[in-house]
Amino acid sequence: MTLDLSRQDAVQKAADAGIPSALADLGSLVRIPSIAWPAFDQSALVKSADAVAALLEGTGVFDSVEVKRAAIPGTDEFGQPAVLATRAARNGRPTVLLYAHHDVQPPGDDALWDSPPFEPTVRNGRLYGRGAADDKAGVMAHVGAIRAVSEVLGDDLDLGIAVFIEGEEEYGSRSFGQFLADNAEVLRSDVIVVADSGNWDERTPGLTVSLRGNARFTLTVRTLEHASHSGMMGGAVPDAMLATVKLLATLWDDDGAVAVEGLAVRDAETPAYDESTLRAESGLLEGVTPIGRDSILSRIWNKPSITITGWDATPVEAASNTLSPQTSVVISARVAPGQDAKEAFAAVEAHLRAHAPFGAQLEFSDIDCGDSFLVDTSGWAVAEARAAFADGYGVDSVDVGIGGSIPFISDLVREFPAAQILVTGVEDPHARAHSPNESLHLETFRNALVSEALLLARLNARTN
Repeated sequence: MTLDLSRQDAVQKAADAGIPSALADLGSLVRIPSIAWPAFDQSALVKSADAVAALLEGTGVFDSVEVKRAAIPGTDEFGQPAVLATRAARNGRPTVLLYAHHDVQPPGDDALWDSPPFEPTVRNGRLYGRGAADDKAGVMAHVGAIRAVSEVLGDDLDLGIAVFIEGEEEYGSRSFGQFLADNAEVLRSDVIVVADSGNWDERTPGLTVSLRGNARFTLTVRTLEHASHSGMMGGAVPDAMLATVKLLATLWDDDGAVAVEGLAVRDAETPAYDESTLRAESGLLEGVTPIGRDSILSRIWNKPSITITGWDATPVEAASNTLSPQTSVVISARVAPGQDAKEAFAAVEAHLRAHAPFGAQLEFSDIDCGDSFLVDTSGWAVAEARAAFADGYGVDSVDVGIGGSIPFISDLVREFPAAQILVTGVEDPHARAHSPNESLHLETFRNALVSEALLLARLNARTN
């Protein structure tokens, strides 16, 4: 079976008509500061999960809608509340699993926001607020698409649908694998749509076909038993800050490219993308040059990178004439697609141990590794997604790589090896996810929601 043109047109119109309602519901979700990190009010996560469950219940299509938690392996704790909604397939239709997450990053310094982070604000065609793009817009793309196909297809909606809205993606998805195992039977699907990625630009949809992995850890450097006066001992005694600065500098060469032996590079072509686009999308300051070698997108999609994302040091206002005995940094290494993340961590660890200056003592802790992902683009689900994108956006999609990581996808592959995985999203390059003034481009959101509704309708017309 194929989706006839009259129904396709009806679904597209229903999805388009539902955009105002979807945006209103998105605004309500953005107002909830659902941050999974323990330092923040955890009741907000419960409120957020309940709100998402109510939205899915309101579609009227599910056999079951629940807020559930799963155990965190190796601990006595449970993860954050997730939402699970399911309906069984009928008449030989396939089942699709729709994923997004309702937790968000902390807002950071409120003074850096042009409007309050948890007060949704529309300016110049964009909706500003923490989670407006990452990933509450993904939640509402799912809800809005389901509303549209349900309205048009009614009793002819035979597609099996499972919706899994996670509550701790920004905090490491610690219970993700256990949640999959606990609910494997109702989550098992023919197609999985992960709505947590981005697009080529504001007008052109992207189908993510590669993701870098990640090896994140804390490095503590020690050189002294106790702090000493920098005037009395400086020049003869290496403090931890000196050792750490010299050690970290060995991670990159003079071009800023990673200089760690054992980190792999993927050999794959990339689309045209010039330095002016990089500057516009990254906010690179005038006079500051890009780093690395070869095509810009190969550096972001196919090569490793290393970033220092945190540093325990004496703040400027509390500075004293003291040699620091120890300091800690958080190191985030992005791993080229195809390389095992644990193998990459081992390479970085070996490099740091080999280059520790002055005999500094090193300790590695809080190690978190997530594997990369490569999509098999030969499956029928990819073809259906590309067709839906072309109709929903009005232009053909671009296969894109993403420099960031979605480590839990490897859990999906392990638990559901037969499923075809589609990594999509509602973000554009100017969304500033994780940063102050995060925003959602409203026209991109409209096109993404319409495209997903068309995809669900096309899947409903297939038989297994």
